[in-house]
Amino acid sequence: MTDHPSGEGPTRRTVVRLGALALGGLVAPPALTGCSSIFPSGGGNNSAEGSAGGLLESEVELPQPFRVPLPIPDVLAPVRTDGTTDYYEITQRPGEAEILPGRTTEVWGYEGTFPGPTVVSRRGRRSVVRHRNDLPVPTVVHLHGGVTAPEHDGFPTDLVLPGSDREYVYEMDQPAATLWYHDHRMDFTGPQVYRGLAGFHLVHDEHEESLGLPSGDRDIPLLVCDRAFASDGSFAYPSVDDSLTGMPGVTSDFMSGVLGDCILVNGAPWPVLEVAAVRYRFRILNASNARRYRLRLDGGPSFVQIGSDLGLLAAPVEHEEIDIAQAERFDVVVDFSGHAVGDEITLVNERGRGRTAEVMRFVVAREEQDDSVVPDRLADLETLTEADAVAEREFVLQRGGAEAHGMTLWTVNGEAFSPDTIVAQPRLGTVEKWTIRGLNVEHPFHIHLAPFQVLAANGDDDPGPFNSGWKDTVNLDNGGRAEILLRFDGYRGKYVFHCHNLEHEDMMMMAAFEVI
Repeated sequence: MTDHPSGEGPTRRTVVRLGALALGGLVAPPALTGCSSIFPSGGGNNSAEGSAGGLLESEVELPQPFRVPLPIPDVLAPVRTDGTTDYYEITQRPGEAEILPGRTTEVWGYEGTFPGPTVVSRRGRRSVVRHRNDLPVPTVVHLHGGVTAPEHDGFPTDLVLPGSDREYVYEMDQPAATLWYHDHRMDFTGPQVYRGLAGFHLVHDEHEESLGLPSGDRDIPLLVCDRAFASDGSFAYPSVDDSLTGMPGVTSDFMSGVLGDCILVNGAPWPVLEVAAVRYRFRILNASNARRYRLRLDGGPSFVQIGSDLGLLAAPVEHEEIDIAQAERFDVVVDFSGHAVGDEITLVNERGRGRTAEVMRFVVAREEQDDSVVPDRLADLETLTEADAVAEREFVLQRGGAEAHGMTLWTVNGEAFSPDTIVAQPRLGTVEKWTIRGLNVEHPFHIHLAPFQVLAANGDDDPGPFNSGWKDTVNLDNGGRAEILLRFDGYRGKYVFHCHNLEHEDMMMMAAFEVI
């Protein structure tokens, strides 16, 4: 339930009306065909460094890499517990951070920090998180990857108004996984996440803990993102309205996405982590608005992937490199035991250029005992087949079909997002096959509530090397196609799916579905 300072909050109709006023109305543009790179309004479609978007360059000198220690987000302690539930409180508020040495950057953060504190839950034990909004704009909280009732999922118009609070209830009836929480306000998700509204939410269970995987201070979350900085050290972002209270969207040069020139890990620029010559578990999250990464350990071992977006894989998968799109998670083990004290291993981004080609560095600083293992079998996972599907649907992510303020919008099947338009009504407990096509530029497709398995992706007849296990996000190249099998379990109600390029999402590449 939502608590508002003066009783009732805005109705859905009111929110939609206000959104329509902000956009100035949506109108159909002239007919658009194919995958043209130039549209009649709002600039062309562009990609840079293997990602949809334009590069936004900082106005300040950026620091030298590998000088700042990797920070680890604090774990949030519950304010109280009972026999079934852990209760948490988080205040969304402005804070100050020294991201660039010697400069202060204002962040909009959970507890005023970027990233926000990590919430840790156990499977089958309810987590209740009360969020208070002390920011000057409305917010919405979405637990990304959560099997969550619709009233607690963070529908884009379920606003937490400034000065109010809202309680989010998470039953946690799902396996151990690396989830994250972030802002999801309609039209303004991009700039509000960019200013800092993101954090980890980890789920543990007895099975995961029985495997002997690296744990404790050798289980490290890595939130990777890119930012650009203004001359005063603030985050630079090309909003049409910097107050985030008027017209949504970005300037025309960045309609395809905003790519920063400074890589941050856990809020620090190109950090360094001292490690022992043992195994570590790294939970890698791409929290960038628009940037995709191809990660590789230069001078180091391979990655051993043990988990995907929604939990453990059936068996470990070894990768020399990892392609990770926005919102995807890769749960990996890295074994430094083959390295001598003093060795340096750099995590590089093969999609990047210049400074964006580096991410962080590991320095082997000591030898320690290690009794962790990576078992040959990790979990018993159900494998869906096309025979399980009771319906098939196709959705096309592309630019065209609607306009606002001279901008040709990003759409789903040629339609701009409307909270009251339902594009699919899957039945609870069923499996459906969806085909997702991405045109014009690269798109990561994300769906709320429904876990899926990838049948085929980007022209291959198989999922490819990076789409194992249960997923909630799939990476689509320009012209890419993914065939996925989705299971609609948990709850009836209204949810959304969308492109997780946040500039695309804000400019209407989203649709609502209802589980019936």
